[in-house]
Amino acid sequence: MNVKKILLFVIALILFSASCKKDDTTTSEPEPEVRDFTNLDPNFPSFVSIDDTTPDGMTWEKVENLSDEFEAWDSNKWFKPLWNYGVPVQMRGENSGVADGNLWIKATLDDGADRWFETSRVQSVAQIKYPMYTESRIKTAHISAYNTFWLNNGDIDNRDEIDVIENNSKPSCSCQPDFPWQMNSQYFHVVDGDTKRNKGDFDNRNLSDDNPLKGVTWNEEYHIVGVWWKDAVNIQFYLDGEPAGSVVSARDFTRDLNIIFDLWTIDADWSGGIAAKNDLNDETINTMKIDWVRTWKLN
Repeated sequence: MNVKKILLFVIALILFSASCKKDDTTTSEPEPEVRDFTNLDPNFPSFVSIDDTTPDGMTWEKVENLSDEFEAWDSNKWFKPLWNYGVPVQMRGENSGVADGNLWIKATLDDGADRWFETSRVQSVAQIKYPMYTESRIKTAHISAYNTFWLNNGDIDNRDEIDVIENNSKPSCSCQPDFPWQMNSQYFHVVDGDTKRNKGDFDNRNLSDDNPLKGVTWNEEYHIVGVWWKDAVNIQFYLDGEPAGSVVSARDFTRDLNIIFDLWTIDADWSGGIAAKNDLNDETINTMKIDWVRTWKLN
């Protein structure tokens, strides 16, 4: 009887041991891919280093006259068209320049004037058309104003326009609580005053969890903002190496476009409200900084 018990115990032990060995050989879940958002290849659009969706058989060719690391002012690439927005904006050439490796645009105060918001605009000499991609590394002025990076050609009644960003990190109204994180992107297509328009806004709190700039406001750090202008109607925006919003134009884009940077304010809820005058005297927050801009054609 004792022998039988011993044999049963041995058999049970063997079976248990075999079961444990089987469990040990079970394939474990693969480790999630670690993407390096801090080591993007500057020779290609940022997204190529994260998720390369370049069409098969096509390559990105750098467009040097629409790219700049801003080590010095290059008048062969840039000029300052100083047409004004509405009151209180006053465009001035001396409110923009290049220093310390940045293109800068500063808002200053002309107190007592109707146009008291002194600022500037910088535009590319060259133009470009789809298929192309452009991106820029930008830190906003922390005032209630639009810090912009856009492409345009035309006037108020006839133009093709792509707004990569119109970002405001410090809205003065209580009506735009998401603006410190919201990438305001859109297109305009205007023919004889007939406007087609759509927005492709994106909240940077919706970036991937492994992106170190997720949830970081526009004034806290530099962000890389870009656009892949794919064809006559399809426009894909990018933020910090990831796809952001997108738009599809209701009409074909037909014009070659310039790249433009500017900084401006208006007393309107849709913009986040008017800038506070005191902020324009604060040198720590009144300047938009552009580290670089890089542009490619897709061939």
